[in-house]
Amino acid sequence: MTTLAFDTHAFVKRLHEVGFTDEQAERLAELSQEIVNATLEQIHQRELASKQDLKETELRLELKIAETKSDLIRWIVGAGFLQTALITALLLKLSNGI
Repeated sequence: MTTLAFDTHAFVKRLHEVGFTDEQAERLAELSQEIVNATLEQIHQRELASKQDLKETELRLELKIAETKSDLIRWIVGAGFLQTALITALLLKLSNGI
C-alpha cells in the first residue's frame, strides 16, 4: 500500500494555534491520517495495475497480434491465388482466340 508522509505533530500544533484542545487536535490528526490512507488505498485498488495484470494484458495483446497476422497472411495468399487464377483465365482466353 502507498503511504503519504503526514506530519501529525505539525498538524496538531497548527490546530492548537487556532484554538483546538489537545484531545480535539490529536483526534482530528488521527482521523485525517485515516482518511488519507483510505483514499490512497482506494486509488491503489482502482487505478494501479499489478504485475500479473500487465502480464495478462501482454499475453492477450500477443495473441491478438498473432491472430491479426494470421488473418492478414490468409487474405494475402487468397488474393494471390485469385489474381493468379484471373491472369491464367485471361491468358487462356487470349490463346484460344488466336
